[in-house]
Amino acid sequence: MVRSGESARVLDPGIRDWNFARGVASVALMVGYAAECGVPSGVLLAGTNLDEDRLRDPDAQIDASTELAVIRNLVGALGDRPALGIEVGRRYGITTFGIFGFACVSSPTLGEAITFALRYLELSFTFCLPVARWRTGEFVAEIHDELIPADVRTFLVERDVTAMHRVMSDLIGRPLALTTAEFRFPEPDYADRLADVLHVRPSFAQPRNMFAIDPVELDRPLPQANAQTWTMCLNQCRELVHRRRARTGIAAEVRELLVPGIDGFAAPPGIDSVARQLNMSTRTLRRRLDSAGTGYRALLDEVRRALAEEMLTATPLSVSDVAIRLGYAESSTFIYAFRRWTGLTPAAFRRRRAR
Repeated sequence: MVRSGESARVLDPGIRDWNFARGVASVALMVGYAAECGVPSGVLLAGTNLDEDRLRDPDAQIDASTELAVIRNLVGALGDRPALGIEVGRRYGITTFGIFGFACVSSPTLGEAITFALRYLELSFTFCLPVARWRTGEFVAEIHDELIPADVRTFLVERDVTAMHRVMSDLIGRPLALTTAEFRFPEPDYADRLADVLHVRPSFAQPRNMFAIDPVELDRPLPQANAQTWTMCLNQCRELVHRRRARTGIAAEVRELLVPGIDGFAAPPGIDSVARQLNMSTRTLRRRLDSAGTGYRALLDEVRRALAEEMLTATPLSVSDVAIRLGYAESSTFIYAFRRWTGLTPAAFRRRRAR
C-alpha cells in the first residue's frame, strides 16, 4: 500500500456502482433489527422472494435490488426513528462480512485492510462507493452516493459510513477517532448522535461526503494480524469474486468474444465489432449490458485481469510480453491498469504469488 509519506494517489473501488450480487447477511441483520423494534419480518421481506429460511442460508446470494427493496421497507416502517441509519450501521461488525471480514482482520495493518477492502468491495453490502486518497499528512475517503435512489440516500450514507467506521474500529481494537467528517445532507436533529459515534463533529450541507483519518493509524500493526490466515482469506475472496462474476446471458457472450481477441496477440475487439458479431447495434448492446449491471469496459477489464493474473502466475513471460499479449501498446499503460485492478504492480503481484 502507499505509506503516509508517499506522493498522492487515488485508489478507486473494484466496482463502479452498487448493483452487484451479495450475500443475505445484511438483510438478515436489518430484519433482526426491525424485529427488535416490533416490526415483523414479513413487513421487511414484502415484495421480495426472500423468507426467513433463506436468510439462514450462508451461501444464499441475492441481487442488490432485493436488498434495496428491504431497505425501502425498513425506512417505510421505521423512518421516523431518529438516527435510523446510524443505529443500523453500528450493527455491521467484522463477522457480518464473513470471509471478507476475516481477511480484513488478519491484514498486517489498517492501511492494508483498507486497500484490500476497496479492491474486493463487491464482497461487502455497501451502496455508497468510497474512493480513498493517500496523501502526505492525511488519508481521505470520499463517499459517493450519487447513484443511490433519493428516497433512501440519507439512510444509506449514514448506514454505510457508520458501518465502515465500526469495522475500522473493530480492526484496531478501539474506537477510531476521525479527524474530519462531512456530509451532503442537511444537519439532522440527531447530529450529536453522529458526532458521538464518529468521535468528531461533522459538517453538513457540504459538497461531498467524506471522512479523514490520521495517517499514523494506517501503518500500525493490527492486533489480530496473521500472515498465513491473511493469505488464505485473500485466496478465498479472489475465488468468491470470480464465481460471482461468472455471469450468464449477454455478459457471458461478450466475454467469450473478448477472450480470443485478447489471447490472439492483438488488440481486443472494440464494442462496435462485438456488437456486429452478436448481430445487434452498438446502442442495443450498451443497453443490454447496462441492464445486466455491467458494461463493455468492465468486461474487458475482467478478461484482461484474469488473463494477466494467469500469465504472471503460470508463465515466465516478462511484464512487457504480458502487456503485448493483452493488446496494450505500452507496458506502462498495462502496469497502470493492473495496479488499478489489484493495488499491486505486475512485478509485486508475481513476487507475492511466488512466496
